[in-house]
Amino acid sequence: MRLKDVGKTYGDRTVLSHIDLEFEEGKITAVLGESGAGKTTLLNILSGMTSHDGTVEGRGTSSYLFQQAKLLPHLTVEQNLAFVLKKEDRGKISPMLERVGLRGKETRLPGTLSGGECQRVAIARAFLFPHDVLLMDEPFSSLDLALKRSLIELVVSLWKERHETIVFVTHDVHEAALLSHRAIVLKGGRMLGNFPVDGDLPRNFFEAHPVERSLVAALTEGIGESDEGADRAR
Repeated sequence: MRLKDVGKTYGDRTVLSHIDLEFEEGKITAVLGESGAGKTTLLNILSGMTSHDGTVEGRGTSSYLFQQAKLLPHLTVEQNLAFVLKKEDRGKISPMLERVGLRGKETRLPGTLSGGECQRVAIARAFLFPHDVLLMDEPFSSLDLALKRSLIELVVSLWKERHETIVFVTHDVHEAALLSHRAIVLKGGRMLGNFPVDGDLPRNFFEAHPVERSLVAALTEGIGESDEGADRAR
């Protein structure tokens, strides 16, 4: 999927400007930036939900995982998953519930689940929905550290099985380092940095990755990659 000179304005306010970016198929890209930097707008453009200037090539079908689980409260766990599948594909539900640690809770309603269990259902639903790219908008930001670690490891393990193309928004440089092959930093609607994140997945939750220092510098001091480094990253 490739963005060419993509921009978005709301009246006189420019949210994104002149974004040229390619998302590598089968890889995970993190998008970071301060509030109002255009992160969620970028996801919405990738999903096709938001109009824009410029072009997006190879968009395909997207699945969306939000910060909140957004489960249908009147449907059971199994029914929430069946809702996004064709009838002939519903045999995938039981293996996925086993995979995300929710076997035995098929008939439970969302209101009877913990927050972490609800997010596991949402992750299962996002991976089950037929798609070309998975978009995630800060899905771990409201979780305690133990639960965050567990769900990041779950997403990584599902990715390793399927090698999905994933784009996710986060404020957390450690999350970005744990769960991506490349990290994009937005500032004021423009792309400030494009950083490769080395190393195979999964990564050690308890260790800082060398890229984190560069991401912090970009986010706090506006220091992005050199032109030469950015060219290599594209």
